Amino acid sequence: MADVLIPRLAIIGVGLIGGSLSLALKEAGAVGEVVGCGRGKPNLEKALELGVIDWYSRDPLNAVRDADVVFLATPVKTLATVTKELLPGCKSGAIITDGGSVKGAVAEMIEPLIPEGIHFVPGHPIAGTEKSGAEAAFPTLYRGKRCILTPTENTDPEALALVEKMWELAGSEVVKMSLEKHDRVLASISHLPHMVAYSLVNAVGSYDHYEENILEYSAGGFRDFTRIASSDPTMWRDIAETNRDGLLEMMEQFETYFAELKADIAEGNSEKLFEFFNRSKQLRDAIL
Repeated sequence: MADVLIPRLAIIGVGLIGGSLSLALKEAGAVGEVVGCGRGKPNLEKALELGVIDWYSRDPLNAVRDADVVFLATPVKTLATVTKELLPGCKSGAIITDGGSVKGAVAEMIEPLIPEGIHFVPGHPIAGTEKSGAEAAFPTLYRGKRCILTPTENTDPEALALVEKMWELAGSEVVKMSLEKHDRVLASISHLPHMVAYSLVNAVGSYDHYEENILEYSAGGFRDFTRIASSDPTMWRDIAETNRDGLLEMMEQFETYFAELKADIAEGNSEKLFEFFNRSKQLRDAIL
C-alpha cells in the first residue's frame, strides 16, 4: 500500500465517471483498494463482478471510513446532501473531490460544510459517453482528455497536488481555472450542445405533418449529432438549473447566430449563406 498514490479510494456513485476513474487508477497501479457506494444494489453488484470496485457498502458512512480520497460522482444537485451524509465517517486528512460539470454552485454548496482537517478539491473531468452505470465504465475514458480543477482560496495545496496527480495517472491533462471561467467555458462547449441536441430531437420528434414518426428515417448524421440527447435526464436537469446564468448567456449567443442563418435562408442570400457555412467550417477545422 505504501507505493500507491491512494491506499483506499471511496467512489460515491459507481457509474461511467466514477467507475472509469477506478479502472484507470487500478490499471496504473495507483490505488490500493476501491470501495463503491450507491443507492442501487444491482449496479453495485455488477461493479463488483466486473472488478470496477473491490467491495461496496450502501451506507456512505461505512463506505468512506478510512478512505484517503472520496470521489463524488452523483448528480450535481445531490452533492451537498451526499457530502453531509458522509462527512461524519471521514477520517482526518481525507480528501473529497468531485466530477460535477458545474463548479460554482458545487463549491458554494460544499465548502461551507467541510470541517477542519478534511479537504475539498472541486474538479471536473472533461470526458464521457451517453452510457451510464457500472457496465459503461472503461479504463481509457480519461486518456488524452482534460480534467479541470478549480481550486479556491480554501483549497489545501497538498490536497490539490494529490488530486492533480490522481487525474494525471488516470490519463488526463490537468488544467486549473477559476470557478466562474469553468462554468462559462463548459456552458459553451458542453452544456449548450446538449441543449441543442435535446431541442432538436424534440422538434423533429413532434413534427406531425405526416402520420408516421419521421425519426425512423434518421441516418448517420442525425444519429451522431443527437447521440448526446441519450444522456441521463436527471444529470442534465441539474446542470441546466445550477449553471443557469452561463447557459442562458450561451443560448442567447446561439439564438443570435441561428436567427442570422434563418434570415439568410429566407432571403435566399447565397453569398451570406456561403460565408456563414465557410466561417463555421474554418472554426471547426481549427480544433481538429
